[in-house]
Amino acid sequence: MVPTIREYECMRSYFQNARDHDFDLSRLHVVLITEDFCDTDEMQAMLDEEGVDGEVFDGSRREEWFEAHDVSEYSHIVPAASHAETSFGLLYMWAGDYDYGFFIDDDTLPHDEDFFGTHMENLDFEGEIESVSSDEQWVNVLYQNAEEHDLYPRGYPYSAMHESVETETTEVDNIVASQGLWTNVPDLDAVRILMDGDLQGQAQTRTTREDFEGDFVAAEDNYLTVCSMNLAFEREVIPAFYQLPMDENEWDVGRFDDIWSGVFLKRACDILDKQIYNGLPLCEHNKAPRSTFDDLNNEVPGLELNEHLWEIVDEVDPDLSDADDPYARIFAAMAEELADGDWSEYNNGDFFNYIGEFMGDWLDCLEGIEQAAEPAANRRV
Repeated sequence: MVPTIREYECMRSYFQNARDHDFDLSRLHVVLITEDFCDTDEMQAMLDEEGVDGEVFDGSRREEWFEAHDVSEYSHIVPAASHAETSFGLLYMWAGDYDYGFFIDDDTLPHDEDFFGTHMENLDFEGEIESVSSDEQWVNVLYQNAEEHDLYPRGYPYSAMHESVETETTEVDNIVASQGLWTNVPDLDAVRILMDGDLQGQAQTRTTREDFEGDFVAAEDNYLTVCSMNLAFEREVIPAFYQLPMDENEWDVGRFDDIWSGVFLKRACDILDKQIYNGLPLCEHNKAPRSTFDDLNNEVPGLELNEHLWEIVDEVDPDLSDADDPYARIFAAMAEELADGDWSEYNNGDFFNYIGEFMGDWLDCLEGIEQAAEPAANRRV
């Protein structure tokens, strides 16, 4: 699943990486998520030339897809011209016969290691791995060389900085997501980029392979930033992994779609004794220059909310004794907490109520897709 309006040709490098490492390209089905003003014919031609199965969905075709699956009333849950349109890829995956999904951003390139194969190995991993925790309940995914570069990724709460880090070896056997990290341009928010002296939205401090010393998980009851530029996951997490609607809202909150979805997923993982794997495969992040102040304008409306969302989610602990889908039950509890709460103490606190309603619609849409796929004789009325 690749959200793109510009650099879809980057996928040729991922396909070549698969060939170089004998990863069977016939296993892949690519969904390019784009807009009506883009050349979808050229995108499809690229997939055809590479011999890779896939489809291209601009806004009009997404609307047709919702109608074909009898869920047109929920088309609003996927925002147009927003990175959060990756949620359409999750719906597509839910409606299809797919066990594993990948998110890839179009400003990335794979490193030399087997990109797809390494993610699959991570999802299948069982055994000992480093577990990281802190006295702030947050893990900086760039912690391994933080004394040198002093970087905190986009979405890491400011109140959790200067944490004391502890590591230990732990046994894991329930990996449900694999987050590959990134070299070159680090994934920072605009405030941190400005502090790094960069006005072009990129940051002057860069990361290299030497900044990553080994793979790890965040310990139970510890949160982490989950960036969707280089991510693999199992089908089961989709109900709790909605990429939230951002950018086009009356509060102008943006840039936290994947970050907050990661908070929701980590809480679900902790309740269900599942883990998120972090480290390899790395990707090279080649973020295009843009005004740091444009990103700042998008992020400021949600900065205070980001300091507190995880605290709200951390209190959610629903009864799962009769849950057909525990991820959906947990996500529903988080949706209800946000939708019904009084968040007036925070700047733009009503945005929590807003996304809580969307989260409920997300679950209803998934259920609608399932019902539409059932044989008519078995459908509930």
